[in-house]
Amino acid sequence: MRRFVIILAFGVFLAGCKDREYNQEELEAFVKSHVAQVKPMRKAAALAYWEAANSGKAEDYEKASKLEYELREIYTDTEDYNFLKRIKEDIQINDQLLSRQLDHLYNAYLENQIDSSLLKKMVDLSTDIQERFSTFRGEIDGEKVTTNQIKEILKTDPDTIYRRKAWLASKQVGNVVAEDLVKLVKLRNEAARKVGFSNYHELSLKTAEQDVKELDVIFEELYELTNEPFTQVKRELDRKLAAKYGVEESELGPWHYHDPFFQETPMVYEIDLDAYYQGQDVMKIAKRFYAGIGLPVDSILAKSDLYEREGKNPHAFCTDIDRGGDVRILCNLKDTEQWMETMLHELGHGVYDKYHNPEVPYLLREPAHIFTTEAVAMFFGRLSRNPMWMQQMLGLNDEERNHIEKVSETYARLKQLIFARWAMVMYQFEKELYRNPDQDLNTLWWDMVERYQMVRRPERRDKPDWAAKIHFAIAPVYYHNYVLGELLASQFRHYIVTRVMNLEAGAMVSFVGVREVGSYFQQNVFEPGSVYPWNEMIERATAEKLTAEYFVDQFVR
Repeated sequence: MRRFVIILAFGVFLAGCKDREYNQEELEAFVKSHVAQVKPMRKAAALAYWEAANSGKAEDYEKASKLEYELREIYTDTEDYNFLKRIKEDIQINDQLLSRQLDHLYNAYLENQIDSSLLKKMVDLSTDIQERFSTFRGEIDGEKVTTNQIKEILKTDPDTIYRRKAWLASKQVGNVVAEDLVKLVKLRNEAARKVGFSNYHELSLKTAEQDVKELDVIFEELYELTNEPFTQVKRELDRKLAAKYGVEESELGPWHYHDPFFQETPMVYEIDLDAYYQGQDVMKIAKRFYAGIGLPVDSILAKSDLYEREGKNPHAFCTDIDRGGDVRILCNLKDTEQWMETMLHELGHGVYDKYHNPEVPYLLREPAHIFTTEAVAMFFGRLSRNPMWMQQMLGLNDEERNHIEKVSETYARLKQLIFARWAMVMYQFEKELYRNPDQDLNTLWWDMVERYQMVRRPERRDKPDWAAKIHFAIAPVYYHNYVLGELLASQFRHYIVTRVMNLEAGAMVSFVGVREVGSYFQQNVFEPGSVYPWNEMIERATAEKLTAEYFVDQFVR
């Protein structure tokens, strides 16, 4: 160990001086030394994963795995952890920034108090699964198809038999990764038990400053609030889909819902929003919009990779390479409404990362929480279906806007209800997955799909369809944050409309060219980074704690 605090702690340990008192200056020295060590390592690991996601090459994923392991290994150090634990328990830190950095470091070390061999197994297996997700292509009648092709078939093809084949192709990756996903879950649980938690799900929530009981309350409340309205819209949706595909409602299968997991909104209400984006450059539209609100994204796009190719990760993500301005997004853009939403969404993450205050300490130069950056991304992503935004950004005439307005509110409500119910599946299933990974997961998955999404399971289906969702591998115990993000996005909207723009709460707004929107986010959300705990940041930014009230007002009632 090179850091003097480590040497000192070790010496104290050998001397058996259990009552050794630490001071604030020692914590400051620890933080300084720690940042100097991890800052270049994080950048190298981020660049390696970026390269792997773009190339799909095994050697690039191996490099990314190695660097991630080396970075995470730092946080397995028991002496460092004990030092931070004693500081946290015994000293009143008067410096708020230092106290928050202590919180971050303590949680990072707590989550990684596992031996190096177990850590290596976890990192290697996770990276291997990610590689298979990135490079796998499902097959229809022996011909390989991309994720975009599958989604296009599910959106547009009228042939139920071919739609079923496309849906089955979307699940084929589950057969490839399911066994190893269960192994990874068990490794994560083993790591969690070593630090006193029942399973990894509980540990992850604790280190993310969340509580499973509070989340259970939120999800149960949302289930009750959405149950009746979702039942109604789902019944109407089923009638339209059955008529569209020439089947009885009782014959509807999961392949009739326009998305492999029924997490997106089927376009069935007399209008296809994709038609308005056809032939448009969604990248340039997004770039123009963000510039108009005072959050230019030129530097983000200059380093991004936006279009589909063989071997490239088929999904989308944003990454902050160095917490110093090198922010990038990966997409597989098409001229569709979904990719317009995705572009706005990922750039929402991007501006959150790019516009941090560089004077904020390195460890705090990140979003206040995972779900707060999701909230910003969702706030902007919602605009792709906003008729006023579409008119201004796409140059539509009043007649076209009025045509969109007839169904836009219905679509917005349907979209949020569908996503909320889908997120319930993810949250409840993952909680059960970590509680008992040896149970019949295939049946459990469809039990939850039928309960929350009201989608019938295919007859005699016993395949690991759950494993086709990449989040279980690359973003464990994360999906609930999308729901919290939707709640906060509505809370942000309410505050901006009523307090920044001084309009009525229900006013139709596009935010196009409203530079005050960019200023509000930059000053109240982006620049503070993680200086404040997420609940305090939200209260400072919106004058109240996180509430479901505005989401319910906007989409449920």
